[in-house]
Amino acid sequence: MVNGIRHWIDGAAADGTSGRFGQVTNPATGQVTGQVPLASADEVDTAIAAAAKAHASWSTSSLAKRTQVLFKFRELLDAHRDEIAALITAEHGKVHSDALGEVARGLEIVELACGIPQLLKGQSSTQVSTRVDVESIRQPVGVVACITPFNFPAMVPLWMIPMAIACGNAVVLKPSEKDPSATQRLVELFAAAGLPDGVLNLVHGDKESVDRLLTHPDVAAVSFVGSTPIARYVQRTAVEHGKRVQALAGAKNHMLVLPDADLDQAADAAVSAAYGSAGERCMAVSVVVAVDPIGDELVGKIAERARALAIGPGDRESSEMGPLVTAEHRAKVASYVPLAREQGAEVVVDGTELVVPGYEDGFFIGVSLLDKVRPEMDAYADEIFGPVLCVVRADGYRDAVDLINSSRWGNGTAIFTRDGGAARRFQLEVEAGMVGVNVPIPVPVGYHSFGGWKESLFGDHHIYGTDGVHFYTRGKVITTRWPDPSDGGVDLGFPQNT
Repeated sequence: MVNGIRHWIDGAAADGTSGRFGQVTNPATGQVTGQVPLASADEVDTAIAAAAKAHASWSTSSLAKRTQVLFKFRELLDAHRDEIAALITAEHGKVHSDALGEVARGLEIVELACGIPQLLKGQSSTQVSTRVDVESIRQPVGVVACITPFNFPAMVPLWMIPMAIACGNAVVLKPSEKDPSATQRLVELFAAAGLPDGVLNLVHGDKESVDRLLTHPDVAAVSFVGSTPIARYVQRTAVEHGKRVQALAGAKNHMLVLPDADLDQAADAAVSAAYGSAGERCMAVSVVVAVDPIGDELVGKIAERARALAIGPGDRESSEMGPLVTAEHRAKVASYVPLAREQGAEVVVDGTELVVPGYEDGFFIGVSLLDKVRPEMDAYADEIFGPVLCVVRADGYRDAVDLINSSRWGNGTAIFTRDGGAARRFQLEVEAGMVGVNVPIPVPVGYHSFGGWKESLFGDHHIYGTDGVHFYTRGKVITTRWPDPSDGGVDLGFPQNT
């Protein structure tokens, strides 16, 4: 197979046996660079069996052994970060510097997982009753399925796998079939770090693979990142089959700009957050809520910056934004701009006709800026997942917050202001899981947790941080009383702490 894209099961690369393949494409050129095997349900079963077998010993391994593997993996990941970033650029399309940033954010969670002995410490209470002690411990759940998206082929797997295996679980990973090579390289590095065979398995695939992971009786938990409709399906299906689920879903992230804000700073932030990675981020700012009278000035500053962006292949050093991931996605994103014009929005910048010389067959699209967008318009109501920024005008703070809170999504949001009182009020009143104050993309550091509200999260746990530890473990409470010569006698009464 081109590019050597293969499954990884029980410690070894494995060719696909289903006879089904998907194409892997370089988004900058439009050329097919490889084919990815799409696993059958039987192949998924083989991977799950390997994970279940490995879990029996890995779950009882010492914390010292687990951290030794993780520290070694951290060294290897750091040494190969440029290689992995190049794989991301070649198959996803994002510029190399952005891909390097993705790997760096993944490294944060690897480093967090290296401290798992501290994170897994239990609690104990002595003498809760006469000669009775109680302790709480956490134990691994078993086999974990990790289903990861195309937009962060390295970072999201690194948000899941290190924490899951550090907690003593075995993993079956199903990455996006659109850009699988970076994820596959991570799995190879885990093996090189000394991770025992079967603790981490990789199956490439599509819906058939996902459905088997969601329904297999030996899978105990499912971690997922993707669109809202699929996240809802993943949670419903997995829960019906007795599994715990964390399913991180879509977003329509709003950035509120108050009249007292530094408008140059706000414009810089809006452009960076809206158009970085061609808008293919679940934390991208897709709506700026401008509280008038600063709307016109802010839109002008955003437009000036947007028009100056350098768009080109991700491996070209001067490029600030690369292509979209597929031709189909490019066509869908482009369709929102003329539709917005028809529905009454003002198209300030139209990037849909962009052509990059020498890359005419690539999936490039320019950035677009839509002003005076209303909530009933499709460009506002849908998650576009591309470089299209909507500006909505608001009369005041209260109208702006009501608008944000009426969104069915609640992933991330931000406020730009010099007013500390307004910022404090906003962070308490806004209905979103992650809030930035003069920070446009408020992705938390690894020792906090990442996750949204409403239709941006299906399940009770956010990802990584202490939420990750709790998701990948089950609590157990042990009550102990050691016999004493004075003990004895039958007592049918309800136990009391005396």
